[in-house]
Amino acid sequence: MAVRVKPAASRTAVGGRHGDALIVAVTAKPVDGKATEAALRAVAEAFGVSRSSVTLVTGGTSRDKVIGITGPAETLARRLDELLRQ
Repeated sequence: MAVRVKPAASRTAVGGRHGDALIVAVTAKPVDGKATEAALRAVAEAFGVSRSSVTLVTGGTSRDKVIGITGPAETLARRLDELLRQ
């Protein structure tokens, strides 16, 4: 799944779209991977899965990332659709 991370935001939020990517705003600054880790935690919470179920596939130092989520495909797809429409 493609995500667009917005670091140093005023609050953490998951929802909306940037092109085809899900927007993930995090309060962490983009230093030493802190924003990436915060984004992975926020996505895990938004999808109702454990942090260990969310992995970074590509984009460790970029705002544009691809992440993987382990879980029931139908449930994850439905939640992604809801989040993209926000």
